[in-house]
Amino acid sequence: MARHLSLRSAANILRLGVKELWSLARDPTMLVLIVYTFSVSIYVAATAMPDSLHNAAIAIVDEDGSPLSAQIAASFYPPYFKLPDMISSDQMDVGMDSGNYTFVLDIPPDFQRDVLAGRSPAMQLNVDATRMSQAFTGNAYILEIINAEVTEFLQRYRGLAASPVELVLHARFNPNLERAWFGALMEIINNVTMLSIILTGAALIREREHGTIEHLLVMPVTPLEIMLAKVWSMGLVVLLAAAAALVFIVQGALRVPIQGSILLFLLVAALHLFATTSMGMFMAMLARSMPQFGMLLVLVLLPLQLLSGGSTPRESMPVLVQDLMLAAPTTHFVSAGQAILYRGAGLSVIWPQMLAIVGIGAVLFFASLTRFRKTLGQMA
Repeated sequence: MARHLSLRSAANILRLGVKELWSLARDPTMLVLIVYTFSVSIYVAATAMPDSLHNAAIAIVDEDGSPLSAQIAASFYPPYFKLPDMISSDQMDVGMDSGNYTFVLDIPPDFQRDVLAGRSPAMQLNVDATRMSQAFTGNAYILEIINAEVTEFLQRYRGLAASPVELVLHARFNPNLERAWFGALMEIINNVTMLSIILTGAALIREREHGTIEHLLVMPVTPLEIMLAKVWSMGLVVLLAAAAALVFIVQGALRVPIQGSILLFLLVAALHLFATTSMGMFMAMLARSMPQFGMLLVLVLLPLQLLSGGSTPRESMPVLVQDLMLAAPTTHFVSAGQAILYRGAGLSVIWPQMLAIVGIGAVLFFASLTRFRKTLGQMA
């Protein structure tokens, strides 16, 4: 008898889940959102606003005309900068006002003579700060380039030997510090959380608004079966979309190398989806309509994404925030996902994060189930 009930329960969960998939297939808005979130959104987030300089427009006003000023002008070249335009001082303001240049470097007269005399001549760097991403990082690049060129010129002019100490930097996992490598993978991790909450919550609210939730009350199904059906169906959609994005967008279009096992990452993502789909159902039961669910989603989703370590390292946050965010499944998912995809970590490294996700997911699921039973009881 128990075996018969178990088989019937499994069949109910399967059929209800298939019903959710058919409902999703007839919702063009959600289908467009899924495709966009795991394709265009990832590509744009990875390539739209790079942190490093790329083809920054620069012009140089060389009022010195010395070998040192020529050496400095020749040190700006692609891919960080476009080849510099040599302009006169009266062209500087016009060029920046028209947006032709992000940086204009003015080398004063007698610059080389003052450098050789041991004085500290001042150079003027004009920056178009409306180009935020380049303006913030360009100052440091230009200062480093000028200092390096002046030091090399002085050593060659005075016959000084090179410094006996040379610092050699080796960047692991992302040798060229490509932002796209980081941005694409973190966008997938964030989108898995966002879309799983949206799909599950929207599925429950859709049934409530269409009146089909009352139909379930007269069927021989339990609240547990209804919840499990929504969890596995919506979780499967997000998991397949994430796998496709990893293969076709990240590895294919963006050519980002993945260090670890994609299957292991998908396993961790499946555990995470168990937690986030349960969270989505709980939020949908708190909201009375889709607009209320959207407002609640903003309040919950932003802290989950911004404070979980995906945008800013957790070590840079206040200790209180770090401790509070340990209760969020996204914190452990981001940590495990970065370890797998960036550093090639295996199960022996990420098992604590997996255990934490399972524990948090269990708490969220039973909290949602309790709330769901109470909601159905009020509707009966």
